[in-house]
Amino acid sequence: MRFRPCIDLHQGRVKQIVGATLGDQAEPLTNFASDQPASHFAECYRRDDLPGGHVIMLGPGNEAAAAGALAAFPGGLQLGGGITAENAPQWLERGAAALIATSYVFREGRLHRERLAALSQAVGREHLVLDLSCAPRQGRYFVATDRWQRLSDFEVHAANLEMLATYCAEFLVHAVEVEGRQQGIDAELAALLGAASPLPTTYAGGIRNWEDIELLGGLGGNRLDFTVGSSLDLFGGSGLRYAELVAFNQRQGR
Repeated sequence: MRFRPCIDLHQGRVKQIVGATLGDQAEPLTNFASDQPASHFAECYRRDDLPGGHVIMLGPGNEAAAAGALAAFPGGLQLGGGITAENAPQWLERGAAALIATSYVFREGRLHRERLAALSQAVGREHLVLDLSCAPRQGRYFVATDRWQRLSDFEVHAANLEMLATYCAEFLVHAVEVEGRQQGIDAELAALLGAASPLPTTYAGGIRNWEDIELLGGLGGNRLDFTVGSSLDLFGGSGLRYAELVAFNQRQGR
């Protein structure tokens, strides 16, 4: 179990957004917007030996900022947002450690296996991360698409995770209903992922403090990595200190 840092980009700036409010019409609810460029945060992660974090481009206008982050920490960051089989190899050449995909493979409310296969072949299974951000419906979890505004028919459970694992190397899972709200983790989702995921998996959503991290560790059997956004002092939060999370990773020997 280790901390994975993040850089979320919206309109070219590093921000922390309540994910479910990111639509096409209104401005999303924003917890934090930085005056520092994305490369500043990437340099911090490189300095502190924090590989495996992710840069997410939330909509258009973020390509230059993303490229700056990758240049500051080449081979150290995964990249997501608008990734396709056509553009993914170019991002690998620009320094991405892996590419993160959701909308390219989950479209119109369902999984498109042919697109998943094409993307996996384009970059190699070892360079593909699937974002399975999901929300509950009648006690079961389904992947959310279209900026988390629509639930697909693809359920997150052991058999489906095993199938997806043949195409990718990792999963990134945002708990949609708690992401950015600083109200605690989605305990049921954490337990599900800890028991069912066959691959390294990063959980995101709702982490406020050390108690939430300890709860995540217990529910996930210490198998889940985690990312922290709005509650982190690096992003204007007060619940967790970045320096303490760096020290946490050092204690894990990572």
